[in-house]
Amino acid sequence: MPDGRPASDGGLLVIGDVVTDVVARHATALVRGTDTAARIRTLPGGAGANVACWAVRSGCSDVRLLARVGVDSAAWHRDALRRAGVRCLLAVDDEAPTATVVALVDSGAERTFLTDSGAVLRLSPGDLSLSMLDGIGHLHVSGYLFFAATSRATVLLAVREARRRRITVSVDPASAGFLAETGVDRFLSFVAGADLLLPNTDEARLLTGLIEPADAAAELSRRIPRVVVTLGGGGALLAAGGTVTARVPAVPVPAAVDSTGAGDAFTGGFLAASLSGSDDASALAAGCRSGAEAVATVGARPAP
Repeated sequence: MPDGRPASDGGLLVIGDVVTDVVARHATALVRGTDTAARIRTLPGGAGANVACWAVRSGCSDVRLLARVGVDSAAWHRDALRRAGVRCLLAVDDEAPTATVVALVDSGAERTFLTDSGAVLRLSPGDLSLSMLDGIGHLHVSGYLFFAATSRATVLLAVREARRRRITVSVDPASAGFLAETGVDRFLSFVAGADLLLPNTDEARLLTGLIEPADAAAELSRRIPRVVVTLGGGGALLAAGGTVTARVPAVPVPAAVDSTGAGDAFTGGFLAASLSGSDDASALAAGCRSGAEAVATVGARPAP
């Protein structure tokens, strides 16, 4: 693993978030102070949970998820994850409800989030058993957990143990808005032990101050061995050692309906392909295929 690539002889552990998504698709602009017609569905989501489900969908046979949920909907979420093929390692919170996100999706499939973190950021070191890393080839962490002290302590403990075991680690920065609140230098110090960073274009720009995504990826790869930047309709690229080494186009989507979870789908597809031994270009292409499928689906998980 000296090049930072996930080992191809182990499973995937995702430490992240489980969320109840309320997806509201509105064909017209929101009008303040009155009604706007919308099609609304309540669905299971959460960046970490979504990545895990898409990794299974993409062929990874051993995918585990550690997250914290409220007792209010723990059974519903556990059932959805198990049906998706994910091995659940859920901590149940008796005090805080499961996180909820209201996703406002416009006619162009672009989404805007209203986020109540609920139990997510209460994931504590006591919820983590180091045996959860047994048989694991790669650890993936949702960046949301770096934005609060308790959950940050938990993932940093997991990362340290993964490094000790020579398990590769990836991080999804998760949110440009939360990144800006936390501070770029502070966030980069938190993820210094990662082998792979997976920002989208906005996050890569924020983390570097560079406008061109390829330049931002190259700059970030001087600090973290490998960096993948997703480009939306432009596909994705990978940089290592200060140079862009692979780039693939997006997969055309005939009818985009909801971009919620598209980045998570990419990550799940990319990691599954990497764990199966695919080269970087093939893994990027696999991620783009999953992302395209997600954009054509309402909600953030693979269709049953």
